Amino acid sequence: MIQSGEKLEEYREIKPYWGKRLINEKIRKLEWKQFDAIEFVNGYSANSPRFTIECKGIEVNYGLQKWGAVSGVKYFVIKLGKIINQ
Repeated sequence: MIQSGEKLEEYREIKPYWGKRLINEKIRKLEWKQFDAIEFVNGYSANSPRFTIECKGIEVNYGLQKWGAVSGVKYFVIKLGKIINQ
């Protein structure tokens, strides 16, 4: 769905694991880490299918069920842009 351009957001649970990867913690201030792009990999082998897509930003919000979110649950929402490399 992401590769076809249909899915414009990716969701990650609000848990310490993802918080450490997405948030810079400074004294008395939290800010999002800045990403230009995200690489998605389908599997763990060196030759697994992969593609790179533009990252348009991150926010905390409710996700859409049609894109895999659970109704009423807030997520780290990663806004996706154009595919850079397939």
